[in-house]
Amino acid sequence: MIAVIFSFIKQAIIQGIPLLFGSTGEIITEKSGNMNLGVPGIMYIGGIAGIMGSYFYEKSGAVMNPVLGILIPLLCSFAASVLMALIFCFLTVTLRANQNVTGLALTTFGVGVGNFFGGSLTTLVGAEGTISVVTSGLYFKATLPFASKLGIFGDTFLSFGFLAYLAIIIALVAQWFMNHTRAGLSLRAVGESPATADAAGINVTKTKYLATCLGGGVAGLGGLYFIMDYIGGTWTNGGFGDRGWLAIALVIFALWKPASSILGSILFGGLYILYLYIPGLSRSSQEIFKMLPYIVTIAVLIFISIRDRRENQPPESLGLSYFREER
Repeated sequence: MIAVIFSFIKQAIIQGIPLLFGSTGEIITEKSGNMNLGVPGIMYIGGIAGIMGSYFYEKSGAVMNPVLGILIPLLCSFAASVLMALIFCFLTVTLRANQNVTGLALTTFGVGVGNFFGGSLTTLVGAEGTISVVTSGLYFKATLPFASKLGIFGDTFLSFGFLAYLAIIIALVAQWFMNHTRAGLSLRAVGESPATADAAGINVTKTKYLATCLGGGVAGLGGLYFIMDYIGGTWTNGGFGDRGWLAIALVIFALWKPASSILGSILFGGLYILYLYIPGLSRSSQEIFKMLPYIVTIAVLIFISIRDRRENQPPESLGLSYFREER
């Protein structure tokens, strides 16, 4: 029984890491007042860009270098995700397009681009089969060398690739940055009242661009983790499922606090796979259990609405375009 519990915790953490990347990136974005519903598409782009970078590196004929084998997909994933976020910023901040519509359009675009290149890249370069970069995948799946010596504790909490720990570090750094730095205070000020922040000398447009692009880059790493670590370097069309939307739901559950999203991601990851640990469930019952993270999110929304505490509410200008002329 103990072994089953620890196995469940380990799998919950594995499932939660992509959600942690996505939610942390979206929290950074939303703190600036931008609501980017394109996170699912950005995660797709992050995944396909990363595996494409690895694919071309492995097929180049060069001797595989572990450092390059990690850096190339990492940089490709981050850069492509930042580009997606930059498109969102240009449309919503510069052109003042509707943020909800723009985000949904980016999600559709990102999923389409990911599935197109994932299914046809090998054909385009004159090869056969799906994209597979097993060697690079092993670099991402490499665990701490001493984990196996610590028994069930090491296997449960220390047997993950470096991206899992990077996700936790980024969330903690983001929490510290927003609460203990002047730049973080400026970021939150822009999200709460861009007109007031503008009057105080803060460059609203620059802040929104930087926060959204950085948040998009972080979210895209969730896609890279899923492809390179979770799957092991093989692309599967539609393999992400609804993880991008779960990441957005996690933002609400964590009350826009990156540190809270760490435990929240493990909870959501556990709820996402809970049905696998309950014997005898029918197919329809399994689908009901997959709804649990969303049900929990709705419950949290109701709870924070009833309590109506300012620190638990989203940024006041979230989703609203800023017109300086109306200041």
